[in-house]
Amino acid sequence: MVQPIESAPAEGPPTTAPGTSRGPRRLTRRKILKAGLIGVPAVLGVAAAGTAAVYFAHGVDTVGKVDFDRPLAIPPLAAARTEGGRRVVDLAATASTRQFRPGRPTTTWGFDRGFLGPTVRVNRGDTVQLNVRNGLTDPTTVHWHGLHLPAVMDGGPHQTIAPGAVWRPSWRIDQPAATLWYHPHPHLTSAHHAYRGLAGLFLVDDPPQTAAARLPAQYGVDDIPVIVQDKNFDDDNQFDEGYSRLGSVGILGDTLLVNGTVGPYLDVVTERVRLRLLNASTARVYRFGFSDDRSFALVGTDGGLLSAPHETDRVQLSPGERAEIVVALTAGERVVLRSFAPELGLDPLNERFTGGDDDLDVLQLRAGAQLRPTPAPAATLAPAPALVATADRVDRRFELSGEQINGLSMDMTRIDFGVTRGTTEVWEVVSPFPRPHNFHVHGVQFQLLTVGGTPPPPELRGWKDTFYTPPEVPFRIAVRFDEHANRNAPFMFHCHLLLHEDQNMMGQFVVLEPGETVGSPGHLGHSTAPR
Repeated sequence: MVQPIESAPAEGPPTTAPGTSRGPRRLTRRKILKAGLIGVPAVLGVAAAGTAAVYFAHGVDTVGKVDFDRPLAIPPLAAARTEGGRRVVDLAATASTRQFRPGRPTTTWGFDRGFLGPTVRVNRGDTVQLNVRNGLTDPTTVHWHGLHLPAVMDGGPHQTIAPGAVWRPSWRIDQPAATLWYHPHPHLTSAHHAYRGLAGLFLVDDPPQTAAARLPAQYGVDDIPVIVQDKNFDDDNQFDEGYSRLGSVGILGDTLLVNGTVGPYLDVVTERVRLRLLNASTARVYRFGFSDDRSFALVGTDGGLLSAPHETDRVQLSPGERAEIVVALTAGERVVLRSFAPELGLDPLNERFTGGDDDLDVLQLRAGAQLRPTPAPAATLAPAPALVATADRVDRRFELSGEQINGLSMDMTRIDFGVTRGTTEVWEVVSPFPRPHNFHVHGVQFQLLTVGGTPPPPELRGWKDTFYTPPEVPFRIAVRFDEHANRNAPFMFHCHLLLHEDQNMMGQFVVLEPGETVGSPGHLGHSTAPR
């Protein structure tokens, strides 16, 4: 049971960065210069030059332009202790600064480290308690993305942590080994909090399963976290939170941070390395592959391992999605992990304005002169999801349109529907218009049944909690509600492009005991504080 939020003195420097810009962005001279359009011949005409400037200023291509001159930072494992049979971890959200580029340090937010946070690592079967202190001057929350847990522990917008307060959620870990994560989820300000740096990995381990799957498992050596974010910096080295109205997806940055490192390289010491990829960006979609188009084994997605390795050369992740890949290297070689232009399913103009033409160098892998032998992943990794045999029924439909779901905007006081504990439902999700969206459900992992009426591709056949929704392609998913009923405490479903989430593209549902009716989130007694 969640313990009450306690008051505590706030610590740390002020959380407002001087000169930080937010909101829709104008086309600046700097952007035009980067696009190479100053001095476009007058014969093209003012209108044509202006159109070209807007078009080219929205493209980002860093291929071959990144100096991989900094070792990849590896987030430390969170310190844990045992109290009363619980595995206890302390986290503190604080403001700080980080030297990303020459010049003035950048004002950041983070958990314990000034930017991002430690990796929380637990075993299946553990009972955990996370003591989260808010050392910021803004209220925030911490959502445990992908975790199966009671709604009152979920860290959504109802579990606000006031400045100086401590929140102590606790629950039992009862789900397969997976790469999960934690991030802020305050109502209307999630993008701002996440962009400043509040995020970290949450790894669930199942040692017998990992051993049987023959996967690299030495954290920071051959099992590597890869938290990818895109940022824009202003002329004073502060995060620029402006965004283009043309794309209307939010911030698309021109500089990548990997685990908070600009231009990172990784020294590889084994023949195979496992990369845990997390798209922690607020808006950008990545399509990961390698600079030489080598293949790799996709072994896991959002909610855990696939049933078998999928050999491929690309994996696409929208904001919030994760993938685990195993790639083989030979001694002495170097290869670059790259994000190729993503497949968004849009028309050429919308593709351009939403990052669909962007190619980005991410991380350089440097293989040592001698590499320790590493076996290939096992042919069988984990049981395949099997919640529903067919997709011939639909229990609920969700239409993602504009900044609404089913024609409704988020209302903190409205619970949209209830589901009965112990049941499995089939949901159909579709985005009918040419605008990028994705779909995330709190508190569960689900099975994709069909994509556009056909079976899902191999990369979507594992457990998922988030997926991209290209226009006019219906997705059917099977969602099981086995536990954690509470008629008053809702879980969220929403678009995980955080600008859209903050524009109220979100709804709420509760899990009910048989015969119960939907309650009211007003009975939660959550903590609030004025901004």
